[in-house]
Amino acid sequence: MNIFQREQRSLFGEILDWMLTPLLLLWPVSLVLTWLVAQSIAGKPFDRALEYNVRAMAQLITVSRGQARFVLPRPARELLRADDSDTVYYQVIGPRGEFLSGERDLPAPPVDDSPSTEKVSIRDDVVKGYDVKVAYTWVELPDAGPGLALVQVAETLEKRSVLATEIVKGVMLPQFVILPLAVLLVWLALVQAIKPLQQLEDRIRARKPDDLSPIDAQAVPLEVSPLVDSVNDLLLRLTESIATQKRFLADAAHQLKTPLAGLRMQADLAQLEGASAEDLKQSLRQIGRASIRATHSVNQLLALARAESNGSAMPRMLCDLAELTMSVVRDCVPRALDKHIDLGYEGTQPGTPGCTVLGNATLLKEMVRNLVDNAINYTPSSLDQPGVITARVLTDPFGRALVLQVEDSGPGVPEAERELIFQPFYRALGTEADGSGLGLPIVLEIAKQNGASVSLEDTHPGQHPPGARFVLRFSATLATDPQA
Repeated sequence: MNIFQREQRSLFGEILDWMLTPLLLLWPVSLVLTWLVAQSIAGKPFDRALEYNVRAMAQLITVSRGQARFVLPRPARELLRADDSDTVYYQVIGPRGEFLSGERDLPAPPVDDSPSTEKVSIRDDVVKGYDVKVAYTWVELPDAGPGLALVQVAETLEKRSVLATEIVKGVMLPQFVILPLAVLLVWLALVQAIKPLQQLEDRIRARKPDDLSPIDAQAVPLEVSPLVDSVNDLLLRLTESIATQKRFLADAAHQLKTPLAGLRMQADLAQLEGASAEDLKQSLRQIGRASIRATHSVNQLLALARAESNGSAMPRMLCDLAELTMSVVRDCVPRALDKHIDLGYEGTQPGTPGCTVLGNATLLKEMVRNLVDNAINYTPSSLDQPGVITARVLTDPFGRALVLQVEDSGPGVPEAERELIFQPFYRALGTEADGSGLGLPIVLEIAKQNGASVSLEDTHPGQHPPGARFVLRFSATLATDPQA
């Protein structure tokens, strides 16, 4: 419950509201309770005075010739009437029920109240339209008959109310001074308690723009530590993101430097005096190859950047891995035929239950394409001895796994280099294949994002050439309908 409404939430205001609201709500409750307690306290001395008067008047009952008599001395009568605030009534009834003295219409004791001569009872009642306190007792008079005489003294409640009011004033009036003082002290305490947050704000504002070091969580209150930990986690992810961007820029500069230098050199050669038409054609062919290589490098760098961005801006859905793989194989067939390579697909057909993965179709196709391109680049082939490349998707419904394999009949990868080939720009030694060294790092990055493991093994162990088989193992999303 907020008493003070604000357009923008304030932690200081929220705490102040939750501290002051109960205080302001409890104050009227305290007033009521104080009034009830004051009424009880104020009534006790007057109740004792009534009891004393009843006992004193009971002693004034006498018996003469078997008849009960009551004579109230004038000083006692004047004393009962002397109060300016309240009115005092009394009544004396004999043992036979005869009226002896006082007010005739004073209410009788409750019927269910058993007569007792050992105590003075007090009750609330109404006399002549006024609320009164009535003290009464029973008196045994053996010489006047078998019954009990009744003595009652009633008093209105004006003095009690006045005294209760004075008690309430004495208790509550100081609270009108204490309450503002308490609010002030709460305010000052909150100002002091919130200073660590202001100091944290000052430290963050004082930081340089390039300072992404973690905030010291030990220098803040315990309640703020989770917030600081979350900010540190954000700073860490931001640092990694900036490092990725810097690495991308460095990779782009490194990868584009060579083809651009080649383009400039071929352009300079074409402009030399005395260059023949054949020299010009040769330079143009070199420029064309260099531009193709630069374009391929740029595309690979963009694919790597897209993969390293965790695909956060790209939608994820259930993708049929068999369908994606077959599509990539169809796209790569013309290039494989140019190199006399037998490229094909086998294994699970599209639509088979268990061959779907949750991911981004564009990135998954890029992953498969890089595996197939890598196999085409490194598989020797000729018209007489064509190379063989097979893409394969296998499902394991019992192990709840989905496997993608791309195998070739090439020279394979030595054991010592099987981890190195997944590093950016690493090229296997002793090969003349054209490439940027980014294909397999892209494959590894996309596989990690989709929870897949990547392994490399020989296609034909013990044979020469052994070939290479790249195996990606996914945790399958079992679904009869890929669009479910």
